[in-house]
Amino acid sequence: MILCVRFRLAPTGEVMLPRLVELLTEFTPVVEATPPGEALADVRGALRYFGWSPAELASVIRVRALALYGVDCVIGAGPNPMLARMAAREARPGVTLVVEDPAEFLRDRPVVALDGVGRATARTLCGYGLDSVGRVADAPLAVLQRLVGAKAGRELWERARGVDRTPVVPGEPSRSLAAERSFPHDELDPAEQRRALLSLTEELGARMRTEGQVCRSLAVTVRYADRSTSARTRTLREPTAHSAELTALAYAVHASFGLQRARVRGIALRAEGLGPAEAAAHQLTFDPADDKARRIEAVADRARARFGPRAVLPGTLAA
Repeated sequence: MILCVRFRLAPTGEVMLPRLVELLTEFTPVVEATPPGEALADVRGALRYFGWSPAELASVIRVRALALYGVDCVIGAGPNPMLARMAAREARPGVTLVVEDPAEFLRDRPVVALDGVGRATARTLCGYGLDSVGRVADAPLAVLQRLVGAKAGRELWERARGVDRTPVVPGEPSRSLAAERSFPHDELDPAEQRRALLSLTEELGARMRTEGQVCRSLAVTVRYADRSTSARTRTLREPTAHSAELTALAYAVHASFGLQRARVRGIALRAEGLGPAEAAAHQLTFDPADDKARRIEAVADRARARFGPRAVLPGTLAA
């Protein structure tokens, strides 16, 4: 049995996900985090050990998340990750939706509800009258393969019958990293807001370089005094963990908000589309300043690794 736990985090609350995942590991070591606020947990062993039903275990998880971190969650349970995710999407707060009969659960749902079925595939299927999961499940495999391709057709046919062979992979590298800065009061000064952004890009850049990762885009979320938020995402010109490039893009996104005299209470930055640094291509610029900045950054990383994260800071942050 798989649980899909969807934590109801604030837009700037992704930084809490590692602690919430650690809570799940108290019940099972097989936990896969899917940022910004979801986790899959294979709880077959836990159910046998504790003698609980999936709904009972989910209730314990929900209570502990609320008691320890003040975070509510919705939980779906099913025999595989796909069904657990679908159940979590339909579950109501405080009530765990458990899929006992996959065929009955899926039959009347629109075909677009299946994992891997986008709008284009749904249009193709609906054009042939295959507009529900039940009708897709009843269709011959050969027909589906002619419509969407051999491999995709088999996957679609299996998923329509409630089969998902995707494993829960514990310890899988996060596809995003996030950090947040809160202000002690309503911050109207753009310079202070940029200073917070600089500290965030320095932190995320150092974390990515330490883990050997690069990101493809940055998402900036601004939280205001009235608790409303604004968020924007921009793609980098190339995958990178270079702090200077992250800072330049973060500043550009911040400027695009046009905050002027907005009362800002917090800023969060998320590095998205993470991938291994060794697989990323870097466009040579033949710019000695860029080469020098990267060499200085490497030296600073070694100093931080030896003497602590605040051993080397930009002058703006050290002041």
